Amino acid sequence: MQAEAFDLPWMAHAFSTRLGGVSEGAYTSLNLSFAVGDRPERVVENRRRLAGALGYDPQRMVCGRQVHGDKVAVVTLGEAGAGALGLQTALPATDGLITGTPGLPLVAYFADCVPVVFADPENRAIALAHAGWRGTLQEIARKALEKMTEAFGTHPPECLVSIGPAIGPCCYEVDHSVAARFTRWGPTVGAKKSGKWFVDLWEANRQILLGAGVRPERITVIKMCTACNRELMFSHRRDGGETGRMAAVVMLRSEGV
Repeated sequence: MQAEAFDLPWMAHAFSTRLGGVSEGAYTSLNLSFAVGDRPERVVENRRRLAGALGYDPQRMVCGRQVHGDKVAVVTLGEAGAGALGLQTALPATDGLITGTPGLPLVAYFADCVPVVFADPENRAIALAHAGWRGTLQEIARKALEKMTEAFGTHPPECLVSIGPAIGPCCYEVDHSVAARFTRWGPTVGAKKSGKWFVDLWEANRQILLGAGVRPERITVIKMCTACNRELMFSHRRDGGETGRMAAVVMLRSEGV
């Protein structure tokens, strides 16, 4: 799955689904995470298949060890392969990745949290953020954009951003203490007749990006709810925590393309 706005010759990107892999049981079938209890050899094969479909070397991919925080790392050739073949080599406590180096696939894993992908057409830089409710409250999307500006001179109004599949406001029920923390972003919290509170993580991240200076027409939101789409998507909330992970991938193509 791809965002139409990211149809750019100098970068590759995708949001994977749960289809097309070799994993079984709760992880059927394209589980891409080592952290959920799946057999490692199956994860490696699933990653190989995704890499083949997108045309990158799976042993050069860069992954962070996601902790629902706000740390954003600048990735260079020295980080090539971090987390590619096992969780123990992933970048420690990292939920955001940015690079200006071609040939380094940035990869993060999701099963309800929000993938946020950035592309800077002026400076040929990219970023990827993992924004669950904690990361959203810490404004990791804004911090990734600020890190791009610091490292590559990214001008936020010219940046393209895609907010990928995640649990939607139709399904993301939270308690009042969590809901109250999202009201700062306006219409991101709703209440059903049952008295339950529901949060729109897509809109919260869109508001954060607007506040950081991204133009509204340059933000694409793929409003596919992971919890609603059982056949296509993994969902931690829907499946009671025993499930696989999809991936978001973004990579700069080789120089000259």
